[in-house]
Amino acid sequence: MSVDLDKCFDVVMELAKAGGKIIRERIYSQKTVNTKSDRIDLVTESDQEVEKMLISNLRAQFPDHRFIGEESTAEGIPCELTDAPTWIIDPIDGTMNFVHGYPNVCTSIALTVNKVTEIAIIYNPVLEQLFTARRGQGAKLNGEPIHVSGEKELKQALIGLECGTTHEPEKMNNNFKNQQTFTPIVHGTRSSGSAAIDMAMVAMGATDAYFEFGIHAWDYAAGDLLVREAGGVCLDPEGGPLDLLARRMLCAATMELAQEMIPKISQIYPPRD
Repeated sequence: MSVDLDKCFDVVMELAKAGGKIIRERIYSQKTVNTKSDRIDLVTESDQEVEKMLISNLRAQFPDHRFIGEESTAEGIPCELTDAPTWIIDPIDGTMNFVHGYPNVCTSIALTVNKVTEIAIIYNPVLEQLFTARRGQGAKLNGEPIHVSGEKELKQALIGLECGTTHEPEKMNNNFKNQQTFTPIVHGTRSSGSAAIDMAMVAMGATDAYFEFGIHAWDYAAGDLLVREAGGVCLDPEGGPLDLLARRMLCAATMELAQEMIPKISQIYPPRD
């Protein structure tokens, strides 16, 4: 199937901005909040509205394309990544932040063709940070090129560590174990509350690495391309190729830094999407 990537990019940029307007207008207002898999795995009416707006408009422009969306998957639509052009969408990454009015929120959108990510957009409309990437064309923030830090040593690294959106004991204990391992040996740790933003921070050189287990394709598909186009690496936390459906991800400014981290990471293996 022939795909006009320039048109895809232009269309999704405008839609991301439209979704961002909804997020920006509502972040400090009262929300209707429901739970999904856990009492801290939240969804609001805005998550659902933004996703439906994005998918309906993209489908109108590209009727042969497929979709993987966080909220539609939560409603029972299968999560299938095929060779067909596929939009992978998280309407509001950082929903807990959104609920509390904490400004680290974003829309994350990726387009894959033949299972290869071609377009990535991560847009925080509250802080007006628009991260974009096209395969082979570099990564940008608000239209200006960005690059990873180039850091190679863990002792000099600022890394992202998250607690996730579940109180499931195995994952919580593993998170605590990794925090105990890495906190004493790195420059510092940061937690933005959004996987996509954590990856964008690596891409722009603000942090040097980030890994997490239990996230989904809509959390890290766009960030994967953004980091790689900014000169970094994305891989499985054990060191193999990144799998968008494996729910496991490590990104770093350099392969040297990633390789120093891998033996120290306590691993878990969530069910595949």
